[in-house]
Amino acid sequence: MRDPLGPCPAFLQDLAAPLAGAPLRLTTLPLHAHEVLFGFIFYTTISQVLSPFLCSYFIPRLHHSFNRRTRVNWDIHVTSFIQSTLICSIALWLLVNDPEVQGDGSWKGRIWGYSGAAGMAQALAGGYFMWDVVFCLLYFDVQGIGALMHGISALLITMMGFRPFANYYGLAFILYELSTPFLNIHWFLDKVGLTGSSVQLYNGLLLIAMFGSCRLVWGTYQSFNIYSDLWKAVQNTDASSGSVGDFAKEAARDDNLPLVLASVYLASNTLLIVLNYYWFWKMIEAVTKRFVKPKAERH
Repeated sequence: MRDPLGPCPAFLQDLAAPLAGAPLRLTTLPLHAHEVLFGFIFYTTISQVLSPFLCSYFIPRLHHSFNRRTRVNWDIHVTSFIQSTLICSIALWLLVNDPEVQGDGSWKGRIWGYSGAAGMAQALAGGYFMWDVVFCLLYFDVQGIGALMHGISALLITMMGFRPFANYYGLAFILYELSTPFLNIHWFLDKVGLTGSSVQLYNGLLLIAMFGSCRLVWGTYQSFNIYSDLWKAVQNTDASSGSVGDFAKEAARDDNLPLVLASVYLASNTLLIVLNYYWFWKMIEAVTKRFVKPKAERH
């Protein structure tokens, strides 16, 4: 499937061209550099302009009462809500309607498959994670090391997709974000004085259900799948064969998957999985604290 946003301007392709060669070999990045840049500018505009404006316009008194940490987190949650809704819609549509992203359906197709539309989704996600890393660095005192590590790991995984590499899994892991809108709503409800309300309870139950199913069940399942496919790719001696497309054959021209690339992807993905389990535990802890009364209050 072709890139719905059209070709990248020549000057941006020229700027990105050095990254397409050795040692990184991000072969398809020049074709999608405009979408990475657009994603970064789009999400920066939301966090720095749109979110503060809307908050000060619709809830001026509440916005004025926020301290610096809350204002920063409010802008982050607004940006995250928009991004997760947008990118999950794109990923779901492509997984259903774009057969090219899996190539011939074999492990080779899942590892090396590529389409212009999948590259667009990869680029928009890359632009978001670039914003995420920059924002974490700018507001490190608010975000902390955990958020920064998550952003860097997600950015590394996303950028490796431009070899092209594991574009199918890139779309599959984007579905982690299906739980994010509920997480953001939960946070917003806290800040507007609806902590402990029935609305927050129902949203909290949906959040736990979506987080557990998308990030833990689906995420762990797909992680085992990609670990298996990565092992086959590292051991393979004919990775460029099969119906995987010209870009995939170019990416696999060394006959097998470089061990360093497989190791970086595996380490980054494993870190994200571990963080997901940690955040799930913290999430249950937070919801329990709001809705389960201490024993002393029950009598």
